[in-house]
Amino acid sequence: MTQKEDKKVKLRFAPSPTGPLNIGGVRTALFNWLFARHEGGLFVLRIEDTDRQRSEARYEEDIKKSLEWLGLSWDELYRQSDRLERYKFYLQTLLEKKYAYYCFCSEKELEDEYQAQLSQGIPPKYSGRCKSLSDEEVQKRLKKENGVIRFKMPEKEISFNDLVRGRVTFDTRLIGDVIIAKGLNEPLYNFANVVDDFEMGITHVVRGEEHISNTPRQIALQEVLNFPSLVYAHLPLILGSNKKKLSKRDLAKSIGDYKAEGYIPEAMINFLVLLGWHPKKDREILSIKEMIDEFSFERVQKAGGVFNPEKLDWLNGHYLRLKNPDELISALDVFIPEKWKEEKERLKKVVMVEKERMKRLGEFVSLSDFFFELRDYEKTLLIWKKSNEKDTFENLKHIHATLISLEDFSHESLESAINPLAEAQGRGNVLWPLRAALSGRAASPGPFELLDILGKKESLERISVAIKKLSS
Repeated sequence: MTQKEDKKVKLRFAPSPTGPLNIGGVRTALFNWLFARHEGGLFVLRIEDTDRQRSEARYEEDIKKSLEWLGLSWDELYRQSDRLERYKFYLQTLLEKKYAYYCFCSEKELEDEYQAQLSQGIPPKYSGRCKSLSDEEVQKRLKKENGVIRFKMPEKEISFNDLVRGRVTFDTRLIGDVIIAKGLNEPLYNFANVVDDFEMGITHVVRGEEHISNTPRQIALQEVLNFPSLVYAHLPLILGSNKKKLSKRDLAKSIGDYKAEGYIPEAMINFLVLLGWHPKKDREILSIKEMIDEFSFERVQKAGGVFNPEKLDWLNGHYLRLKNPDELISALDVFIPEKWKEEKERLKKVVMVEKERMKRLGEFVSLSDFFFELRDYEKTLLIWKKSNEKDTFENLKHIHATLISLEDFSHESLESAINPLAEAQGRGNVLWPLRAALSGRAASPGPFELLDILGKKESLERISVAIKKLSS
């Protein structure tokens, strides 16, 4: 197989299926996807599952489902475990051309060597002691023990132009001969990446800055294999609110966890794109089209992007408020109790009222359960801070009598009927106990919204409950 002939920009997201997909991984996928779409190129999903002990099919499924949920569609899909013969071919090529060799050093020998170099103030690296083994000795030892494959790192400076960081230079004499495979059938990250990027026609490698030290190793491998050079961009770290590297606990939180809490794709994408990139005019709200149109690495910052949960909540609330009732009910489906779904008209009204207060879909039930079942509450809740029990009792009785005689229960009619009493007795003295009686809560939508949603029969029953509490 040879590198594809077309010159179209092609990028890849290459996660390992060793755990659920987290925000760091999604941010990397998003930047790759946006640049590919901006350039009219291709986006590849490559599952790097050569770590047999840690890779699991369920995590691969999580990666794919998470990207699909976010709308980050891929044009090609590959799995490294399907490509072992290709890696074996190139490993054999490197061995035959003496660019690589078998190493039989034990972990103890390597550790002793490492400590000895440290004690002498020498930058630790592999000494290359197995480099001089003859082919006969190698074959003899392979029959009775396992050996790893090391790449003979050329001793020189390797430079590349990073689209985010500018010119970057490494002295490979400080690296030493790196392990590229545990055997012909067990390629490791740096080697497999180089082969895949070549055979898949990848043009740009966009990844987190923690991978920047891998780049000289991979460039050295590309050079000896006569592969074309690639364009690199290393993204800034994602920082916590304390401006330090995001904690393991935060990184352990998967995209599936955010979905389960009630965050929606539009908000997650909008939030993540701003972690290290900024649009023209530094806007906070961007559509996918705007992101694609404006995306470039010139606007990716070197400094880390700060993960601000409050900003994510704000963005999520913004996108929830943009949805119409049917869209919101559909998004809320897994959160809503089945019994509530039977009252379709009430549910639609509740959703439209509560979307003004909702930051996450997962909050909906706790915010609105009183619309479907009134819980017991203390009668002190009914009394406005400047009022007393007697006046509250009389005002609620007056409201009850007014509502009984009211035939038109529309929002406008309700205001016309109750506002005169509120103006005469004080709005807080009248409207607070009415709202508290209808909701059983200190915080809820306004009383006229509650009356409209609950309807005449339910509203009168709840006001009667409140009157009984006060009369006792």
